[in-house]
Amino acid sequence: MTVIEAKVHRSSARNARMAFILSAVVIGVLATVVATSYVHPIIALFIGAAIGVPCGALAWLLVRIWPVLRLLWWWTPEIVLTVLSLTAWVQLANHTPTIVTLAVVAIVLGVPAAIPAVRRQVVAWVWCLIVRHRLRVCFAQFIVANQSGSLPLILWAKPTPVGERVWVYLRPGLSLADLEGRLDKIAVTCHASSVLVERASDGNAAYLRFDIKRREVLTATVTSPLADVVTSDIPATDRPTPVVPTALDLPDVQAPTVTLPVQQPKKPATTSANGSKPTAAQSTDADDVSDWI
Repeated sequence: MTVIEAKVHRSSARNARMAFILSAVVIGVLATVVATSYVHPIIALFIGAAIGVPCGALAWLLVRIWPVLRLLWWWTPEIVLTVLSLTAWVQLANHTPTIVTLAVVAIVLGVPAAIPAVRRQVVAWVWCLIVRHRLRVCFAQFIVANQSGSLPLILWAKPTPVGERVWVYLRPGLSLADLEGRLDKIAVTCHASSVLVERASDGNAAYLRFDIKRREVLTATVTSPLADVVTSDIPATDRPTPVVPTALDLPDVQAPTVTLPVQQPKKPATTSANGSKPTAAQSTDADDVSDWI
């Protein structure tokens, strides 16, 4: 089984060489400049080299083993739980008889299995550990977009009422838009019904939050606490049963009476003696034209 891919191995080797050169040169020059104020410049040059080369080697080592450190980070919860379990078993077996050891193990394993609330919490946290690795499989199989093949950093996961929530820090080459079109594949890999992804920080687009949904809680039956408040001594109130009509006979429906407005007949237009319409209205006695002459 390949723990570290060849592309990642070559990329880390190239980055380690660059880190060694830059760290050794920068730190060596700074150390030389500082040492020049106290000793001869030639001696200061040797002092700068003696300080810069070890610092560059340390930077090379950190960059070179970064893929291994990232792999250990992915398996940190499992490693810690395994070490603690083995340590507790060894200490218990060395300081107690066999019967007591088996009894303690039975209680530690049996109590969470017998109590439903504790069992659900244990199963939820186990799913969080599983989902972190399933997301890593997604990034390794069909989401990696950068040339070096470095995977995003899967930070932490916690259970939610509908599934799990995982925080992820993307590496250069990926964005939120690249993941939105592949949520159905991520849901299949995580054994979930659906997956939602959104930004976890307004100021950093690389910090994302995955909400993995594997069950629906809104369809569950919720008991109302109001039934426990009502006492049985209060008599029930008799209410008439409402009659809901189921049919309707058309003859029983009274047709509304509609009254239409009466149209007034149009008055014939008056004409003059020669058959043409008058251009102005007839003047009245109150409006005599002679008054204006």
